[in-house]
Amino acid sequence: MRLRVEFTTEPFDLDEAPAHAVVAREVVEAAELDAVDVGPFGNTAEGGTDQVLTAVDALLRRSLQAGATRISLQVNVVEVEVEEGER
Repeated sequence: MRLRVEFTTEPFDLDEAPAHAVVAREVVEAAELDAVDVGPFGNTAEGGTDQVLTAVDALLRRSLQAGATRISLQVNVVEVEVEEGER
């Protein structure tokens, strides 16, 4: 199974990335994920179930330790297209 996680950390600071946002970015960039997209108002990462869930655990723990007061996240199952010969 493949999962996609979308997340944001708060409080926001438009002038400079807060420590909790930097930590969250470091966590997902260091994880063994297939796709990571980091932006100022939202972030996404995609990969296998174990990799995503491990990254989410680290993301929550480390971001809260770094000062996040709110973390919003959504996890979705990503449909994997099956090749014609694989059915």
